[in-house]
Amino acid sequence: MSTPSLLAGIGLSMKNLSERQRVIAQNIANSDTPGFKAREVNAPSFSDLLPQDGSKPSVARPRISLTSGMSALGARQPMAGNIVLDSATSETKPDGNNVAIEDQLLKMGQIQADFATMTSLYRKQIGLLKSAIGRGQ
Repeated sequence: MSTPSLLAGIGLSMKNLSERQRVIAQNIANSDTPGFKAREVNAPSFSDLLPQDGSKPSVARPRISLTSGMSALGARQPMAGNIVLDSATSETKPDGNNVAIEDQLLKMGQIQADFATMTSLYRKQIGLLKSAIGRGQ
């Protein structure tokens, strides 16, 4: 039996939030490292929850390849996985570091609130499943 899609979506979101928390902690740890650029994690893809057998519509995230022309203009190769450079930075220090502790702490607070929401949704769904099979008394 497979995991219900709602629970799978909640699990995917919680894994993404955990990865975001790890990346933001690294940003904070490198806030004094010259030249360090703040990083962020892409949101999970909705298409991961859709069947990939071709019978139903699927959603695909565009893939971008770095060309020599893009490199000549200063573009860099994307980082591994879902980690990307943070485009919502508020300042860049003279040493090239663009990590603002205040911004990172605000993001950390949002992650905490989102994780609490996902945990609450997960508990409610498990409660509904228990009720449906008669173990919810």
